[in-house]
Amino acid sequence: LWLLLLLQVFASCLWLGHSEVVKSFETSCPQFFFREVPPNEALEPQKPAWICQRYKNQYYFATLYDRKMRIPVYSAYIYQPGPGKRPKTWLVEPQLIGPTYPKTMEKEWTLLNYYNVSLEKLSQSQAILHDYKNLTGLNRGHLNPNGHHGDYSSRMATFTLTNIVPQDEKLNGGAWNNYEQQTMIRRTQGCQTTYVIVGAVPGNNYIAKGRVNKPSHLWSAACCMVDNNYIKAWAVIAENDKNQVQLLTLGELEDTLTELYGRGQVSLFDSDCPRE
Repeated sequence: LWLLLLLQVFASCLWLGHSEVVKSFETSCPQFFFREVPPNEALEPQKPAWICQRYKNQYYFATLYDRKMRIPVYSAYIYQPGPGKRPKTWLVEPQLIGPTYPKTMEKEWTLLNYYNVSLEKLSQSQAILHDYKNLTGLNRGHLNPNGHHGDYSSRMATFTLTNIVPQDEKLNGGAWNNYEQQTMIRRTQGCQTTYVIVGAVPGNNYIAKGRVNKPSHLWSAACCMVDNNYIKAWAVIAENDKNQVQLLTLGELEDTLTELYGRGQVSLFDSDCPRE
């Protein structure tokens, strides 16, 4: 009997090691960061969750999630755009409820009906579909956009509410969309691999009766290897109530975020990415 118990404990420890909600990106899904170096602690919220975003048994990107604000701090991914359909289904992250739940993102419906999770329990750990109902002037804004991925599964993986913030709808469909679609294509010319981090600065306003924070700003930074000797980087920031995007150097964005977050000097990429 003791042996059985020990085996069970051992098995559960092993299982936890493979979990979606992980201890750090350095050890669990570092491949989404340039030189495997994630941003420093200056962006960490009070109640962080590190999520290796997994869909159908494959990792697609990494998200630092703010459990208290119920929005992502940032999502990090590799830019690989391609044509394809936009998914319509929204998913949630079971492991934010607890480590015994599935390691892959699921539909709310699946958790409620197959895993006997109550909507209340689910809503304690993260934003749910109902939080984004009946919004005025805002919609569901992807941090990691589905259009930056080349096949259906990788696009589908971006449709998790842990990768979504309440975004100004004019910005989301206007200047931000132009940046995602047009500026990125121009900027990434000559790049071998482009690493991207897109984030949201928590604001003073909320939706869903105070459950989900409405960010004050959205930002994005990219770093790419052009050839073995040349690395380039760029960045943007947008206020989440105006339809304009400001193009910055990586260094300028890091300094701006240092002021906005107020938790020390922000570093988004490995020191080899040019700040000027």
